[in-house]
Amino acid sequence: MLYDPAGFEPLTDEPWDEQRVRAGIQRIVSDADEAYDPDDFWPAQEWDAWETPLPLKTLYAGASGVVWALDALQRRGHAETELDLAAAAVRALERLRTEPETLGGTELPSRPESSLLFGETGSILVAWRLSPSADLAETLLARIRKNVDNEADELMWGSPGTILAARAMHEWTGEKRWAEALRESAEALLDRREASGLWLQRLYGKEYRFLGPVHGLVGNVLALLPEHDLRSETARILTDEAIVEDGFATWPSTAGGDLAPASGIRLQWCHGAPGMVATTADYLDEELLLAGAELTWRAGPHGPEKGVGLCHGTAGNGYALLKTFARTGDELWLERARRFAVHALRQAESTAGRYSLFTGDVGAALFASSCVSADARFPVLDGWD
Repeated sequence: MLYDPAGFEPLTDEPWDEQRVRAGIQRIVSDADEAYDPDDFWPAQEWDAWETPLPLKTLYAGASGVVWALDALQRRGHAETELDLAAAAVRALERLRTEPETLGGTELPSRPESSLLFGETGSILVAWRLSPSADLAETLLARIRKNVDNEADELMWGSPGTILAARAMHEWTGEKRWAEALRESAEALLDRREASGLWLQRLYGKEYRFLGPVHGLVGNVLALLPEHDLRSETARILTDEAIVEDGFATWPSTAGGDLAPASGIRLQWCHGAPGMVATTADYLDEELLLAGAELTWRAGPHGPEKGVGLCHGTAGNGYALLKTFARTGDELWLERARRFAVHALRQAESTAGRYSLFTGDVGAALFASSCVSADARFPVLDGWD
């Protein structure tokens, strides 16, 4: 068995209707507007707030991520917000600086403040995007350069995340200093790559060789593109690591690892076929791509335990279907992605109130927005628009 059916639910029969989808996106945005508090930002769901000081401020599950999502949806023309997003972004960053987010007794990597998703880097980037200033840029550059030798060697905490930040700033400003910072981090990351083509992640007091986008191999390879093209070598690794059964395929969380560890089989964006397909769709062996996408479709949307979000929910899995459409041009995959989007919006409507980019409702809104435009770019990893 390549996934646990108990973690998924039947897909809605409701057909795709763009007008209703746009209304669903706006409903999520309007709910976020209504729930916003200038001092405490948004209420935190219990799982997101685990062992973490409130209010949540970061890009992953806090105010900065929600602000970025609302801005992206507005720039795409898919929703309107009444909030002063620039002011909210700056306020979230200010609170994060005085009240850093920790994870209880968990041992964090050595430079947590530089993390793209859980540190200041993501929040500074959002604040600069909405309200550019020289001071913000200088602070961001310092955070990126400080993270060059972060031992995590993955996207959430390590230099792959800050490489994405440097690339974004170079694209927006054209300034040489961002290209130099990007190159410095990329060369150091390449130097730490093992002969096997993998990286060793030192996280939370343990060591891993993860494969997935947020903690491992394919996220690192994505961050290094296009300057350092490791796609062919990585495709061979993924072929060797794939677990194939009856025409379906998925991947374990760690290289050579057990598909079903004590924590259970994961079929989601951060670990398993959906994330591998969504992150490597332009170079993964096409037979494996289709086998991973078919498994994602067969499993269906995540149930209430995982929810609608990007990291480990329905929206994140849906991007695998959208990416398969982008690779193959087969309209069947766009239709399937849109079915997931309709379901995700219905899930968000029935459990409204999870205000988080990677784990909550605005992630579902971004996925639905991507399906409206048939634009397969995954939020943050593939760009900031």
